[in-house]
Amino acid sequence: VPPPGDSYGVLPRPCHALVLLNPQSGSGRALDDFQAVVQPMLAEADIATTVFVTERPHHAHEKVRDEDLSQWDTLVVMSGDGLLFEVVNGLMERPDWKEAMKKPLCILPGGSGNALAASINYYAGYDHVAKKKLLTNCTFILCKGLYTQMDLVSLSTASGKRFFSFLGFGWGFISDVDIDSEKYRWLGSARFTLGTLQCLAKLRVYQGRLSYLPVATEQGSSLAPRDPHAPVTNGHIPQPAGTEAPGSPPPDSLLVPLGQPVPAHWTVVPEEEFVLVYAIYQSHLGTNLLMAPTARLHDGCIHLFYMKAGISRMTLLKLFLAMSRGTHLDLNCPHLCYVPVRAFRLEPRVAAGIMTVDGEALACEPVQG
Repeated sequence: VPPPGDSYGVLPRPCHALVLLNPQSGSGRALDDFQAVVQPMLAEADIATTVFVTERPHHAHEKVRDEDLSQWDTLVVMSGDGLLFEVVNGLMERPDWKEAMKKPLCILPGGSGNALAASINYYAGYDHVAKKKLLTNCTFILCKGLYTQMDLVSLSTASGKRFFSFLGFGWGFISDVDIDSEKYRWLGSARFTLGTLQCLAKLRVYQGRLSYLPVATEQGSSLAPRDPHAPVTNGHIPQPAGTEAPGSPPPDSLLVPLGQPVPAHWTVVPEEEFVLVYAIYQSHLGTNLLMAPTARLHDGCIHLFYMKAGISRMTLLKLFLAMSRGTHLDLNCPHLCYVPVRAFRLEPRVAAGIMTVDGEALACEPVQG
């Protein structure tokens, strides 16, 4: 039964899907798995596929940015989260992004990091599964053909880059694990376990200032999904509709430019030394990491976690082990803070460590979303 307040669309039958597939993702099995597991199920559900195999980074980005997409009813990404990041940002670069973003997207897990697929499996009420079972569940969701809205977060950096992110932004421990473990891709999802142990051994502290707009400070706000057509107000007068040029990307209505101080009704975190900062918008950070158990696909909320310096390695390990079941907040660890927010800003004191957006590495610099 769909949750109340969620409206669903239904894919047409017969249905034409463009499948974007990265043959290198994860341990390199995506194409085999697609042919063995996915294709027979889709054929039975009357879903015809055109398979586009990516040959290089940004290949999918260019394809969805430049292509006429009208012949397909849905875009299916069979890879890790990185390829979906390319697709979302390619779509958002189109002059007709408003229309293009209405095209239903589907994720089929084919990488080592399959956080969105694990999140959708969780929202659908299925048992916690991984690998082939997760792929089968996600394919089954595509066969049923129901689709609904998903939040995107707009991220801007001090050097003027802008990204649209569907999963999370991180700095510190978690991002280090993500990027340092790239060299163990052949291990599949076990690469993250090995990476975690290595990063625990050389635990680093990062200095910076974190600020956010808590969900609760907005007038009449609730955690319920808001009307997607209502203007987002933040104690400011929303701009009259139609002030931006047609085809220009959506304005960041909650943010002031990075060079200016954050608005007075924002919260500035008193601590300035962190082990990690992670802003996640879906439930799962990885197949075995249920980081934000209360998150939903479009709750209009960024789930902000930060861990203050001074935590012991043992406690950190306990938290990560608890996170596999989503019980890490029950440990009431004084170093781990969680707050649901609408917007955030992170200003590193020096360019130290890697930042990640949806698992992709970024240079370390001030960023807000």
